[in-house]
Amino acid sequence: MYTLGIDIGSTTSKCIILKDGKNIIASSIVVAGTGTSGPKKVKEEVLKNADLTEEDIKYTVVTGYGRSTYGDADIELSELSCHALGVQHVFPDVRTIIDIGGQDAKVLSLNEKGRMVNFLMNDKCAAGTGRFLDVMAGILQLDINDLEVKAAEAKNTIKISSTCTVFAESEVISQLASGVEIPDLVAGICSSVASRVASLAKRIGIKEKVCMSGGVARNGGVRNALSKELGVEIFYSPSAQLMGALGAAIAAYNKVN
Repeated sequence: MYTLGIDIGSTTSKCIILKDGKNIIASSIVVAGTGTSGPKKVKEEVLKNADLTEEDIKYTVVTGYGRSTYGDADIELSELSCHALGVQHVFPDVRTIIDIGGQDAKVLSLNEKGRMVNFLMNDKCAAGTGRFLDVMAGILQLDINDLEVKAAEAKNTIKISSTCTVFAESEVISQLASGVEIPDLVAGICSSVASRVASLAKRIGIKEKVCMSGGVARNGGVRNALSKELGVEIFYSPSAQLMGALGAAIAAYNKVN
């Protein structure tokens, strides 16, 4: 039996097809989120990758920022539930999930059975989100994927004191004008994101094992800074960006059964 999970974010659409609730048959990521053709494209792509048709899919669950705008699913579920399911599938003993997305950051606390028992979310400010990193990368004329490499080259991490993205942008430009090295600035930017998210995590209480999900989890600069802020090892999967879609596909299987 095949089930499909689709996670529609603010900037990216992700999709996974599962067989019998366990085996990933195909996955796809399209850099286009809610309000675009991204959801349609990512579904077409994942079906093509799996060599399946829509008729082969038993049940579909949609999640993410744009889930309420998507009409081609059997049911919609919150990204909180789906990320918990997805991460728990990969890391069964995880107790804290830190999910940094394009527009928000979330910290989830799970019990011994892998069920979510508490969460905190910051969706009021771009600081501490993927959007913040996108803006900063643009100022530095770097590809977002280059931030990890640059952060690792830093010799003197520059503190970004502004808590607002707009003011932080001016601060970074001022630092550039004064001759600060780009790696030092990148390390400061990663640390700034980590600091904002760590404050959420500390409020909810850290229980190990701690795992990151979402697209920002791929950024080693943020992961390392967050690990330092919290004093714990941060686990992540190379497929961290797909955790919401994976959880949605698992939820679809559970609904059928």
